[in-house]
Amino acid sequence: MASLTSPFVSPILLLLASNVFMTFAWYGHLKFKAAPLALVIVASWGIALFEYCLAVPANRIGHEVYSAAELKTIQEVITLVVFAVFSVVVLKEQLTWNHAIGFALIAAGAFFVFQGRAA
Repeated sequence: MASLTSPFVSPILLLLASNVFMTFAWYGHLKFKAAPLALVIVASWGIALFEYCLAVPANRIGHEVYSAAELKTIQEVITLVVFAVFSVVVLKEQLTWNHAIGFALIAAGAFFVFQGRAA
């Protein structure tokens, strides 16, 4: 079993954490529509700084064992999962069957990215 410090596992955990920050940076302001746009832009940039502090090392470490395309695919799948949870829990928006189908097609694409991967 791979440890949390494994180059296979730690990038996934770092990307998960970075995507939580980025989702709040990109979509959190939707809960504060009365706030001035300039303020939410600055706040979003501040939150995104933490995202970069996690994503850059995730990709650096992960590139030891994953290709850049695989890292991007991992990041996109994590982004969809984090966004789906955020959308329902924070924004109180319902995910519908067409969202599920679209997400499933993206997951199918991720499946194909990892096919033929050298063991």
